[in-house]
Amino acid sequence: MRNTNFGRPSLKTVLKTSTVAGLAAVMLSTGIPAKVVESFADPVKVQAPQAPSFADVVSAVSPAVVSVRVQSEAQPASDNGNFSFNFGGQGFDDLPDDHPLKRFFREFGGPEGRGDSDRAERGRGGSDNRPHRMRPTSQGSGFFISEDGYLVTNNHVVADGAAYTVVLDDGTELDAKLIGKDSRTDLAVLKVDANREFTYVNFADDTKVRVGDWVVAVGNPFGLGGSVTAGIISARGRDIGSGPYDDYIQIDAAVNRGNSGGPAFNLEGEVIGINTAIFSPSGGSVGIAFAIPASVASDVVKNLMEDGKVERGWLGVQIQPVNKDIADSLGLSEPQGALVVAPQEGSPGAKAGIEEGDVITALNGDPIKDARDLARKVAAFVPDTKVELSVWRDGKAQTLEVTLGNLASEETKAAETKEPDAPAPSTEQALANLGITVTPAEDGAGLSVVEVDPDSEAAARGLRVGEKIVSVNNKRVEKASDIDSVVEQARKDGRTRALFQVESDRGSRFVALPINEG
Repeated sequence: MRNTNFGRPSLKTVLKTSTVAGLAAVMLSTGIPAKVVESFADPVKVQAPQAPSFADVVSAVSPAVVSVRVQSEAQPASDNGNFSFNFGGQGFDDLPDDHPLKRFFREFGGPEGRGDSDRAERGRGGSDNRPHRMRPTSQGSGFFISEDGYLVTNNHVVADGAAYTVVLDDGTELDAKLIGKDSRTDLAVLKVDANREFTYVNFADDTKVRVGDWVVAVGNPFGLGGSVTAGIISARGRDIGSGPYDDYIQIDAAVNRGNSGGPAFNLEGEVIGINTAIFSPSGGSVGIAFAIPASVASDVVKNLMEDGKVERGWLGVQIQPVNKDIADSLGLSEPQGALVVAPQEGSPGAKAGIEEGDVITALNGDPIKDARDLARKVAAFVPDTKVELSVWRDGKAQTLEVTLGNLASEETKAAETKEPDAPAPSTEQALANLGITVTPAEDGAGLSVVEVDPDSEAAARGLRVGEKIVSVNNKRVEKASDIDSVVEQARKDGRTRALFQVESDRGSRFVALPINEG
C-alpha cells in the first residue's frame, strides 16, 4: 500500500516505537520482560441508511417473464416465372454454360438448376407450390398469467405475425399460438402448450397504486434478454392520444424498444401495469414510459381468453370535452361532461333521442368527468345493456334511456351523408362583433367563413378561413342574420359566450366565442 504521509512517521510506526521504548523501561526497572500488546487503528466504517433492494422481487418474478419473437410470412420471389429472357435473339437455355448469367443463376438459384418440367410449368404461368419463408418481424416481452401457459403481451408486438416463439428466463424456446388481440387497448394473449407448469404472476389492484410508489420493470430491451430497471410511478390517468380509452400509468423506470408487453411490478411481485409506450425524442429511454393499468388489462385479458375477442358497448355519438368557455355558453356550472358533436344516424344514441349540442353529464347516476371518461364507461358495458343517461339540453337536465349497441359490429358504419342542396347566392356579410366574415355555404347548409380578424377571439380559438359554421347554440344557421339573432338571444339570457358548431375537413367540433365584443 502506498505511503501517503509524505515523510511523516505512520501511526503504526509510532505505536511500534512507543511499545519498544516502554518495554525497555520495564526491563530496566524489574528485569522481567513485560507482555507486549500491539495496538492498531480501526479502518473507517460508515453506518449508511439501508438502501432498498429489488433482488427478492426480481428473483421471484423473472421466471414468469418471457421474450416474445414474432415471424411473418415472406412472399417468395417469382424466380422469373412471369418473365422471358432474350439475349441477342437467344433464350436463357440457349446461352453457353459458361455464360456469366448462367453461372449467376446456378450459384444463387434460378431457372438453371431446376428440372425442365418445373421451368415448363412456370413458363405456362403455373404457381410455385413451395412454402412461404418465415422472416422475423418484431420482438417484445410478455409474462405468464397461468400455470398452463397463457401469457400477455402487446397487440402491436404480435399484430402482423404468423408464428410466435417465447423464450423463457432459462433460455428455453417454446412455440406459442395467438388466442386473441385487442387493438384499442394494445393487448394480446398467447398460449404455450407444453407438458410443464409455468411460473406465473397476478394482476395487482391498481386503485391502491399511488404516485411515488416503487415500480420494477422486467423485459427484453433491444432483444438483450431478461433485463430489470426500477423507478417510481410518476403519474396516473395519462392521455397520450393513442385512443379513446387512454388511461395510462406513467413510470420513470427505463423502458426501451423490446420492453413492450413486459410487466411493471410492485414490491409484492404483482403486475400493476403492462409497458406499452415511451415518450422519446431520441428513440431511447428518457424516463417517461406508459403502462396499461392492471384494472384495464385484467378485464380485457379475461375476455380474450374466453372468447378470443372483446365486445364493448356502443353509443354511436361523436363527442368532445367541455371546457370552461363551452360550459359558460351552455349555462353549466362546471366544465364537466361530454359534449355531443353529432349522433351517428341509426346509432343507439340517435334512436334514444340524443341531439348535437347535448352534454352528457352522467351515466346510470355516475358523473361523467370528460369525453374520455364517457367512452371508457360505455365500453365497459356489454352490448344490449340498457343504461340511463343524464343530458343537459337548452339550459335544463333531461334523462334518456339507451340500449347500447355492439362496437365490434358497428364501428365500420359511417353516418349517411345528405345530398347537397342547390347552391345559395354568394353574398358575404361581416360580423364585426365576432371578428369574422361569412357567406352562405355552397351546399346550403351553414355559413362558410371567408375572413377571420387575426386579432379576434375567433382566431385565438382556432376558427379558420374555409371552415363552416352549421349552428350556434344548437340552432341551425343559414345566413348571417341567423347568427345575430341567436347571439342577441344569448345576451338577453345573460350568457357571455355562444357555442358555434364548426365543420372542416378534419371533422366537426364546437367552439365557444365571446359575444360581448364590439
